[in-house]
Amino acid sequence: MNPVIELLNAHRSIRRFTDRKIAPELLRELIQAGQSAATSSHVQAYSVIHVKNPANRETLAELAGGQDYIATCSDFLVFCADMKRPAEAAERAGADATRGMTEQLLVASVDAALMAQNVVVAAESEGLGICYIGGIRNNPQAVSDLLRLPEHVYPVFGLCLGYPDQTPEVKPRLPVEAILKEDYYRDDQAQVDAFDATMREYYQARSSTQKDTTWSQNLMPLFEHKVRPHMRDFLISRGFEMK
Repeated sequence: MNPVIELLNAHRSIRRFTDRKIAPELLRELIQAGQSAATSSHVQAYSVIHVKNPANRETLAELAGGQDYIATCSDFLVFCADMKRPAEAAERAGADATRGMTEQLLVASVDAALMAQNVVVAAESEGLGICYIGGIRNNPQAVSDLLRLPEHVYPVFGLCLGYPDQTPEVKPRLPVEAILKEDYYRDDQAQVDAFDATMREYYQARSSTQKDTTWSQNLMPLFEHKVRPHMRDFLISRGFEMK
């Protein structure tokens, strides 16, 4: 494997950081690397809020479900799907813009995710640790109010960045055979069963928070309960009417 692939395969979520701060110049380089990610039709439908105010970071930590590392990491970013900027640009160019389309929501969400992953890879190449924060969507309206997000912009997730103060094990992934299917979709139950055994061994042997469970068992809450059912009404309120 080349160094880039080795770096990607070594990814871990970091939730404990040292007091060392990321240099502003490096953070800017990471954002520029993020902007180099693929973007649908060159729309660049994202904005990134760099949350520097300590009180706001404490509030976001609470809104995200008590994730304290939002407040303790060197830098915290909120990646937003942003259809406001491109729609207004098209209108200034003379378009009679249609807003709120489901495709626009998908494009902006995918653009934000692709950009963030470029930032993550660039950060890890510099020895930094990261942790995505999907909990931002626990209270999306309160987050939007705090960050003063306008209509047609919504917070997709947050990202903690900093110098790691822990060395957790790399969490296993499903075998390639379960993910890569030739020509047609095929059932992958055998691979899932084998992966459940792998994950049980991982959870029992890892250096912290050992538990006796499997991948399939961990998925149960995602399907036994409605997860963030407020998101549909929230997105409509942001102007994404999903037409």
